[in-house]
Amino acid sequence: MSTPPLSTPRPQTTPAWPLPVSAPAARRVGFALMTEAELDAVCELEKRAYAHPWSLRHFRDSLAAGYPVVLLLGEALPGETVLPGHPGRVLLGYLVAMRGVGEVHLLNITVSPEHRRQGWARFLLDALVLWSRGQGAQQLWLEVREGNAPARALYLSYGFTEVGIRKGYYPNAGRERENAVVMSLRLPGAAEGTDA
Repeated sequence: MSTPPLSTPRPQTTPAWPLPVSAPAARRVGFALMTEAELDAVCELEKRAYAHPWSLRHFRDSLAAGYPVVLLLGEALPGETVLPGHPGRVLLGYLVAMRGVGEVHLLNITVSPEHRRQGWARFLLDALVLWSRGQGAQQLWLEVREGNAPARALYLSYGFTEVGIRKGYYPNAGRERENAVVMSLRLPGAAEGTDA
C-alpha cells in the first residue's frame, strides 16, 4: 500500500530524501533532516536503543560536517509520544550517512525500540539506496558489531556482503572492545566510473 509523504516543516539543505514506494505499516511517513532542535530527542532514542550509544557530540559533529542526518517521522498513533517541533509526528528512526567518492558510508541507522521488527530498518535502507544512487554512488559501506546477529542478518538479506573485520572497533563492557564486520553493497544501476 503506497503512503503519501508527510510535509517537512523546514527547507531541506541537502538533496531531498526519496520516499520508497511503500511503507511497511499502515501509517503515513516522511523524512526530515535533523537540526539542533531534534538533538535531545534523537540522543534519548539512541540511549534507549543501544548499550553503547552515540554521544551528543557524535551527532553534533555529523551535523557540523554536513552529513545528512535523516529522521523517519510517522503519523503519531494514540498513546505515542510526539516529537517536539513536529506536531502529530513520532520519531520512528533515523540514519546518518557520509558521502565519499563513488560511495556512501552508513554511519548510524537506528529504529526506535517500540517500532522494531516492523520493517522500518529496511525502509530506511531503501531510502538510503535511492538517495545514494541519486548522488552517483556505486557502493554502500557500513560496519556492524560482530555480535549483532539481527542487524547482520538484515544486511545480508538486503544484499550486503561481509568483506572484512575491524579488530576492536567498538567499545564494549569494561576495557574490552568488540570487532566490527565491514559490509558492502554494490548499488543497483550504478554506472561505472561515476563519482558521488
